[in-house]
Amino acid sequence: MTRRLSRRTPRGLLAATTAALALTSVTALASPPASASADPEARVFMVNPVQSSGDQTLADAKDSASAVPASAYARAALRNLDASGGLSGRWAYIRSDTGTSARIADVGSYTRKDDQFEQVMAYFWVNEAQEYLQSLGFGSEFPGANDRAQPVRINQWGADNSFFTDKKAEIRFGKGGVDDAEDGEVIVHEYGHAVHNAQVPGFGASEEAGSIGEAFGDYLAVAVGEHADARYGWPRRADLACVADWDSVSYTSAAPHCLRRIDGDKVYGDKVGEVHADGEIWSRALLDIRKALGARTADRIIVNAQFGFAPDTSFHDAALTTVATAQKMYGSSAAAAVRAAFQAREIPGV
Repeated sequence: MTRRLSRRTPRGLLAATTAALALTSVTALASPPASASADPEARVFMVNPVQSSGDQTLADAKDSASAVPASAYARAALRNLDASGGLSGRWAYIRSDTGTSARIADVGSYTRKDDQFEQVMAYFWVNEAQEYLQSLGFGSEFPGANDRAQPVRINQWGADNSFFTDKKAEIRFGKGGVDDAEDGEVIVHEYGHAVHNAQVPGFGASEEAGSIGEAFGDYLAVAVGEHADARYGWPRRADLACVADWDSVSYTSAAPHCLRRIDGDKVYGDKVGEVHADGEIWSRALLDIRKALGARTADRIIVNAQFGFAPDTSFHDAALTTVATAQKMYGSSAAAAVRAAFQAREIPGV
């Protein structure tokens, strides 16, 4: 069973969310500080070039380095590396790639014209996503949520698509147009599927469970990107609710370029039986929970609830499980806010 990143769902309305501010060793290239870390510093996109620049006219230009301004990059510490000398560490490792493997000594010089840049991006954003989950208490206060070294293959899928496969529990990123691993939100979306599968093996065995999986991937991508922006002081000049603004420039004609949005107005009666389209119902509910309870509280509830899902869970059952989790963790006020978010999506029986 695979979980794929579709290119075909519509866009919705505008929204914004908030995140806590923290300190870090990552900064924009324009003003690099003295590093307090022994970790190698790599060049990465600040989520993606469209989001950090606000420039909706950016285009792939056949992987040209000059297609993206230097200001779209940041220098970032590659944390949790092991002693192998490659992009392998506590939370992520690159299993294979189509070009020469990235050299740790060179990670600060790669740009998007280099295959190695995508390897570095995949390592950084998978590690970043797991660190975010760890910061919420998963792996300490709660059971771990995919707290292992996640295997990743770069450009192994010969099409402009990416997916998580539970056969090998690995993520594969595709190529074509903007190569998928150039966009931090695409990377974290696929990591969301790996998290779900680690929590509930075989998750996504029904259309509604699959829709929940796509929604959580989109939501996690936005949440981790927003957390990184606030944590590192990165600029954000595009609408936060627009998922994969950079990757989608190759197959969307109108700006803003979005793979999907998490702030649309779909309700349960708008279901069409396609997981990516129907996922926009669930992701809007997650966004509303976040707006009502704040990022940290909402994300602790959302992720913790998923341990109680079945592989083929329905919207109804998953919503009630999330409400019950909120009640257990934070009491009746939080549970009421979660219930209201699902009721607004007109999910039956909630």
